[in-house]
Amino acid sequence: QLQLVESGGGLVQPGGSLRLSCAASGFALDYFAIAWFRQAPGKEREGVSCISKSGGSTNYADSVKGRFTISRDNAKNTIYLQMNSLKLEDTAVYHCAAVPVLGDRCSVKYEYDYWGQGTQVTVSS
Repeated sequence: QLQLVESGGGLVQPGGSLRLSCAASGFALDYFAIAWFRQAPGKEREGVSCISKSGGSTNYADSVKGRFTISRDNAKNTIYLQMNSLKLEDTAVYHCAAVPVLGDRCSVKYEYDYWGQGTQVTVSS
């Protein structure tokens, strides 16, 4: 059974940091582009970042550029999202998603096939 499980969310003060993890089971992530999405109450889902299957290509939403870093460890079958300088508006449920790809690129606009259940990130003073 193909599964993605996020972890690492929690409550943090503005300016703080969190590292989210997305662990895959039932399949190897080597052939997949991975993305992180987030959705806040009453707002549309937003593509935050993505990473190509080799990790050689990444993309970020303007709202997180310079603060968030996506990375992957294919040996551990895990994707990470390091979030620094967190802001109140980063509060949301964060989901990772995977799609098999041929090329070594990524985009949050791809049709992602596999999704995790999400992890809550709350930024509050």
